[in-house]
Amino acid sequence: MDAIPSWPAFLLAVVLIAASPGPAMALVLRRAALSGFRGAVPTVLGLELGLYVWALLAAAGFAGLVAASEVAFLVLRVVGAAVLCWLGVLALRAAWRQRRAGRSGTAGAVALPRSRRGWRAGLGEGVLVQLANPKAAVFMIAFYPQFVPADRPLFATTAVLALVQVALETVLYLSLAAGVARAGAWFRRPRVRTWLEGVSGTVLVGLGLQVAVSSR
Repeated sequence: MDAIPSWPAFLLAVVLIAASPGPAMALVLRRAALSGFRGAVPTVLGLELGLYVWALLAAAGFAGLVAASEVAFLVLRVVGAAVLCWLGVLALRAAWRQRRAGRSGTAGAVALPRSRRGWRAGLGEGVLVQLANPKAAVFMIAFYPQFVPADRPLFATTAVLALVQVALETVLYLSLAAGVARAGAWFRRPRVRTWLEGVSGTVLVGLGLQVAVSSR
């Protein structure tokens, strides 16, 4: 730990990265608002697991190959855009169904998911969104080398730095989820839920289209 002289700069960069709007932030906010704190936990863990995998791939040189290859980057970009758009469409469909139920007078309180299937779905959603993000590959190969001293082993040092980033981001995202979940009963009102699903679905589709047209 003492061999890395730029810890303050690294920690500040991690906080700024975690606080920036993006797919991760959108997923955490949506899960916390609609499923409560427990529903957001697996999504946060999935996002951070995906981030750590990308960090290790960057240290091993694989992320650099993805970023350098036109075909690999294009495939990952298409997959990432498809995943985000798919999640957005699911949210929009949920909003449409909720709106129809409200018109027919059958809308009721939304129960929080407690099943293992819901937990696995949240974890898988987070991992998939993170691993299918082509910008993550480019970011990792540009970000971590700045904080790895020339006399330190690249892979081991990157693994430590990534572990610190994962721990810090997990605390930040779970704190955000806990804050949002406090107003969960309000978010899960049928009319508010419909509005939230529609907004989050539109945001996710927009992020997907942004990934589709983005360049390195």
